[in-house]
Amino acid sequence: MPGRVSTRTSRQTTTIRDSTQPRASTPAGASSAANTHTEEGSPSQLRANVCRIFADAQHTAVSHRKLVINLRRIQEGCCHGVPTAKGKEAMAETWDEETFNQEVERCILRVMGVKKGEAVGDRIVKFLGLFLRHAGDKDHALVATESGEDTEMLGDTPSTRLTSRIMSLLLPLLSSKEKTVRYRATQLISHIINSVDSIDDDLFQSLRMGLLKRLKDKESVVRVQAVLGLGRLAGNEAEEDQNDEESEDEDAGGLLERLMRVLQNDPSADVRRSLLLNLPLTSTTLPFLLERARDQDASTRRVLYSRLLPAIGDFRHLSLSMREKLLRWGFRDRDENVRKAAGKLFRERWIEDCAGTWASTEGGGAVGEASPPNFDALLEMLERIDVVNSGVEDGVALEALMSFWEGRPDYRDAVCFEDSYWDSLSAESAFMARTFHDFVRLHRNGRYENLLEEKMPEVTKLAFYLQRYTNKLIETMKEVAAQGRDAEADDETVEQGFIVEQLLHIALILDYSDEVGRRKMFTVMRELLAIPELPEEATKLVVEVLRTVCGRDAASEREFCSVVLEAVSEVHDTIMNEETEIQQEEDSFHSARSELSDVTISSATRMSRKPSPDVKKNGGEDDEEILMREIIVNMKCLHIAQCMLENVEGQLRENSHLASMLNNLVVPAVRSHEAPLRERGLLCLGLCCLLDKTLAEENLTLFLHCFNKGHDALQVYALHILCDILTTHGSSILDSASLESGKPLIKVFSKGLKASEKPDVQSSACTAICKLMLSGIFADEDVLKSLVVAYFDPDTANNLAVRQALTYFLPVYCHSRRENQERMQKIAVGAIHSLMLVSENMDEEEEMVGLSVIAAHLVDWTDPRKLVVLDTLGTEEFSEQQTKRKDTAKAINGDVHLNLAKDILDKICSATCHREEKKILASMLNKLYITQHVISPENLAQVYDLVNSAIDDRTVSDAPSRNALTKLASNLGRIVEDVTATRIPDNGAEDTKWTVTGATERERSVMSDKETTKHEQEGDEDVEEVTEQLADTTIQPNARDEKEVKDSLVDELLEDDEDDELEEEEL
Repeated sequence: MPGRVSTRTSRQTTTIRDSTQPRASTPAGASSAANTHTEEGSPSQLRANVCRIFADAQHTAVSHRKLVINLRRIQEGCCHGVPTAKGKEAMAETWDEETFNQEVERCILRVMGVKKGEAVGDRIVKFLGLFLRHAGDKDHALVATESGEDTEMLGDTPSTRLTSRIMSLLLPLLSSKEKTVRYRATQLISHIINSVDSIDDDLFQSLRMGLLKRLKDKESVVRVQAVLGLGRLAGNEAEEDQNDEESEDEDAGGLLERLMRVLQNDPSADVRRSLLLNLPLTSTTLPFLLERARDQDASTRRVLYSRLLPAIGDFRHLSLSMREKLLRWGFRDRDENVRKAAGKLFRERWIEDCAGTWASTEGGGAVGEASPPNFDALLEMLERIDVVNSGVEDGVALEALMSFWEGRPDYRDAVCFEDSYWDSLSAESAFMARTFHDFVRLHRNGRYENLLEEKMPEVTKLAFYLQRYTNKLIETMKEVAAQGRDAEADDETVEQGFIVEQLLHIALILDYSDEVGRRKMFTVMRELLAIPELPEEATKLVVEVLRTVCGRDAASEREFCSVVLEAVSEVHDTIMNEETEIQQEEDSFHSARSELSDVTISSATRMSRKPSPDVKKNGGEDDEEILMREIIVNMKCLHIAQCMLENVEGQLRENSHLASMLNNLVVPAVRSHEAPLRERGLLCLGLCCLLDKTLAEENLTLFLHCFNKGHDALQVYALHILCDILTTHGSSILDSASLESGKPLIKVFSKGLKASEKPDVQSSACTAICKLMLSGIFADEDVLKSLVVAYFDPDTANNLAVRQALTYFLPVYCHSRRENQERMQKIAVGAIHSLMLVSENMDEEEEMVGLSVIAAHLVDWTDPRKLVVLDTLGTEEFSEQQTKRKDTAKAINGDVHLNLAKDILDKICSATCHREEKKILASMLNKLYITQHVISPENLAQVYDLVNSAIDDRTVSDAPSRNALTKLASNLGRIVEDVTATRIPDNGAEDTKWTVTGATERERSVMSDKETTKHEQEGDEDVEEVTEQLADTTIQPNARDEKEVKDSLVDELLEDDEDDELEEEEL
C-alpha cells in the first residue's frame, strides 16, 4: 500500500503546492533553471529524446522495459550528472531535473485528449506507471547505499518529486468539463497510486478528495477509474486504523464507508465489479463484498466466485451460514457461467483447502496441481457445510456434491464403498454414498451405470443395512426419551435419522429386477412403516420406496394401498396396547393384520370425543398423557395416509381400501375437536377429492368455509386444495348448482389476493389465480384487473413471492393467446384509473412505479405483434393457402390496439377523467400499433370520429396530449382514405362483406365476397402472388392525385397540428 512520506521538509512541501498549475502553458525558456543551459545542452535535444521514448512506448508494450531503462538514464543524467551515453558528458551536464520534469509533464498532457478505447493512451499510462515504479526502486537503492540502512519510506528523491509534480498537474484536470480529460486524468492518477509505494502526505489528502468527487461523476468510466485509486488508498487507511485503534480522527473509516455505499448502490455494474476486486479484505468489508453474490449483474456475480473467493484463502474462515449462502446463491444462480464458477470453486479450491496441500500464488492467482483424491478431506468439507441441514430435500449440498462428482473424475474413479464403509456410516459418509449413487443412476445416457456394479452393494445387502440403521435410530430415540430430552433437538438422533433418510433415497431409485432383493426390500419397508416412532420425513420416503417396489400398474396400486393400511392398523394397535397397560380397561388387538374398519372406528371415536368432567377431575396426569398419546399416533396414521394418497393415481371408488380409509379415518379426523387432527384430515380429504370428482363437488363448500373461518395456515391449505381440485377436474366442476358458476370460488381467491396483511395467504392466492387463468379455468376480467393492480400496488412491494409470480404470469398470459390479450385490453383503462387512485392515496414513505411506466407495460402486453401463436386473417381462402404453402407470414390482428384506442378516447372524453389521467392515457396513443389487417370498418370509423371529436372539442389542454391525438388522427385518416378509396361495391348488394386483400404499397383494393371467389378461379399462381403481397402489406397511403390529397381530411388535421406547434412556440 502507498505510504505517506513523512520526511519531507516544509520548504519541499510548499514547492509542490506551488507547482500545481499545468506546465504546458509555461514556455520552456521561462524556467529559472533554463538560464543555466548551455548551447550544447539545449532543451530541444532533451525534448527530442523524451518525446522519442514516449512515441515508441505508445506503439507496443513489448519494449516498455527497455524504454523505461532509457528514460531512467536520462533522468539520472539530469538529476545526478550521470552521463546518458559515451561522449555526451557535456550534454548531460546542461540538463537539470526541472527541465526533465517539464518535458515529462508536456508528454503527459498530450494523453489527456485521447478518448477511451484508444490503445495508445492506455499504453502510455502503463508505461508511465512502470517508469515511476522503476525509478522509485532505483532511488530507494541509492538511498539505502548512501545511508547504509534499508528504509521502507523514501525521503525527498527525484522519483518522489516527479510523482508529486505529475499528481499536482493532474489534480485540476479531474474537474474538467470534458469527459475524456476527466477519464484520462483519473485513470493516470489511479494507475500511479497503484504503482508507487509512497505519496506525500498533503498530496495524499488532495488525491483522496479529488477522487472522492469523481465517485459522483455522471460517466461510469470515470467512476471506475476513481474506485481503482480509492481502493488502494482505502487499504492504506484500513492498515493505519488497525495499527492505531485509539485514533480520534473523524475521517477514520470514512473512505471505506463511502466505497461500501458505492458498492451497494452504484447503478453501473463495472463500478461495482471494480470495487469488488479492489476493496481491501477486512472483517468490515467482507460482508459487503460477499453480498455481491446477489448482484443483478451476472458478470459481477461470476467474478465473486472466480476471483474474490479464491483470493480470500481458506474457506473455513467464513462462518457456517455464509458458506451455505454462497453455495446456495452460486449453484442456484440463473446464469450458467455463475453456476460453473461456483462449482469450480467448490470442487477445486474448497476441497484442496481441506486436503491442506493447496499451493497458490499470492492473491489467489495461478494454482498448482490438485492433490490426489483424499476422501477424509471430502468428508471434512461436507462437515464444514453442515450436510445434515444443507443435505435435506431443498438443501444445496446435494447440488454441490453432484457438481463435484461431475467435475472430479479422479474422485469418481477412486471411490470405493466396501463392507467396512457401510458398517460405520456417519452423516457425511452416508450422504457421499447417496450422491454418488444418484449421480451414476440419474446421469444422462446411463454413461456411468457400470460403476454401480463395481462400487455399490446389491439390493439385498442394502436392505439389511437399512434395517440395521433404522433399529439403531429407534433405540437412540427411546434412550433420549427415557432421559427426558427432546429427540428432535438431540444431535445423535438427528444424525441417525439423516443416515436412514440417505439410505432410503438410495433405495428409491434402485434397480429391482432382482426378485430376491425386491422381496427383501418389500418386507423391510413393510416393517418400517408400522413403527410409530419413525420420523415423518423417513415415513414419507418409506411409502415412496414401497410404491416403487410394488410397481406402477393398477393391481400393484391396490396391493400398495392394502399394505399401507395394514401398517395404519398396527399403529392403532400400538395405542390400544398402551391404554391396556395403563388403564386395564379393555382388551388389545393382538393381530398385526386386524380389520381396518374395526380399528379405525375405535380411532374415530377417540378423535371425536372430548374428555369427560370425571377425567378432567380425577384422571390426573395419566389421562392427559393417554390423550396426548392418542393425538400423536392418530397424527402418525393420518400422515401415513397422506403419503399414500400422494402416490395414488387411480379412481377412489374403484379401490375399496381407499373408500374404507376415507370413511373410517379421514372423515372422523375432519370432525375432530383437535385442531391438528382437523387440519391434517382436511389435507387428506383434499387429496381424496383429487381422485373423485363427485367427492370434490360435495366438499367444495367445506373448503370455502375453512378459508373464510380458519387461521392463516388453514387458509393456505384451503387455497392449495381448491386450486388443485380445479386444475385436476377442470372448469366443469364450476357448473355445480351450489357454486353459481364459480362466483364463490372467485370471491375466495380475490379475497386472498387482497390480504396484504397476510403475506403467505396473498402469495398462495396469487399463485393459484395465475395457474387457473393460464389453464383457462378462470376467465374473469375483474380477477385479471386485480392481478394488474396488485402487481403495481405498493402494498405488495415487500411480498416478493407475489411480485415474482406476476412478473412471469402477466406477459406469458397476454402473449400466449389472442383471447387473453383482448381481455387485457378491456381492463387496461380501468386498471390505469384504479392505480391512479392508489397513487393519490399513498403515504409519503411509500413508493410506486410511475404511471407512465404502467401504461407502457399495458401497451406492451396488448401488442398483437408479440403473440407467440399469431392468428391468421380468418378467411378460409387465406388459411388454405397458408396451409398449402406453409407460409410463415405474420397475420397481425389490429383490432386489439384499435379497441384499446377506442376505450382510451371514451375515457378521455368522459367528464370523470381528470387532467393527469388524460395525460397518461393520451401518452398511450403514441405507442399503439394499428394495422388494417382484420379491422372492422365500423370500429375504424368510430375511433376516427372519436379522435376528431376530441381534437375539435379540445378535450386535452397540454401540448403532448394534443400532439398524440393529432398523430393518431393522421394515421387513422390515411387508413380510412385508403380503405374508402379502394372499396368496390358488389352490384348493389345490400349486405356486402368487405375484407382487405393483398396489395402493393402503390395499389390496393377491397374486394367483395363474389369478386374474391372470382379471383380464386384465376389460378393457383395468382392466388400465391396475392398471398405474398398480403404478407407485405403496410399502412402507408396510396399514391393518388395531389389535388385529391390536398382536399382530404388528413391535410386539415396536419394544418391543425401546425397550428398547435405554433401555439407551443408562442407559449
